[in-house]
Amino acid sequence: MNLTETILVIDDEVQIRRLLEITLSSNGFKISEAGTGKDGLIAAATHHPALIILDLGLPDTDGIEILKKIREWYQKPIIVLSVRNSEDDIINALDNGANDYLTKPFRTGELLARIRVALRQGQESEDNPNLTFGTLIVDLPNHIARKNGEILKLTSTEFSLLALLAKNSGRVLTHQAILKEIWGFGYVGQTQYLRVFVAQLRKKIEDDPAKPRLLITESGIGYRFHE
Repeated sequence: MNLTETILVIDDEVQIRRLLEITLSSNGFKISEAGTGKDGLIAAATHHPALIILDLGLPDTDGIEILKKIREWYQKPIIVLSVRNSEDDIINALDNGANDYLTKPFRTGELLARIRVALRQGQESEDNPNLTFGTLIVDLPNHIARKNGEILKLTSTEFSLLALLAKNSGRVLTHQAILKEIWGFGYVGQTQYLRVFVAQLRKKIEDDPAKPRLLITESGIGYRFHE
């Protein structure tokens, strides 16, 4: 990971920007700042940051609208940092392209960890044929998964679910996003249906399905595949 790349902070609170500048620069990152949504859009296009930290409570435009506009062309990680902490706000941000979501006040150590995961995710080659998580290997081209060297007996749907989660490792995927991607729009509200498949998948990929270490539940929101 190249820690000399730029992180863009879009936040109208001067104190937050100063805190992030000190924290991130002391950990080897270059910082670009913007205090409004308009300036944030310009900075994103000008500086080509490796990652964006975005506040939702901006003075000129709602942060979700800025998120949507940036996602029209920007493919790298975006972490939302906001005082909004309702499940609806978190789900809305994630469904509109955020890779992660932290609420204020936040712990700098946790933010740094989330940044490292997001950057690692963003730098992985999309055409990497094998995704490895300890003893679990997800072989995308051959549509198979191995654990401890043995091929797992997965249904087509189970593998599609595993592949989606594994390709987005470290990122929270909402129930709605997973259901829409795997089963289509008609299943967007069927969260119980998804829970059944997650439970089945855990039995096959986890050492202890009752205490999952790979497929993590984000209560009320969705799931995160842990690296």
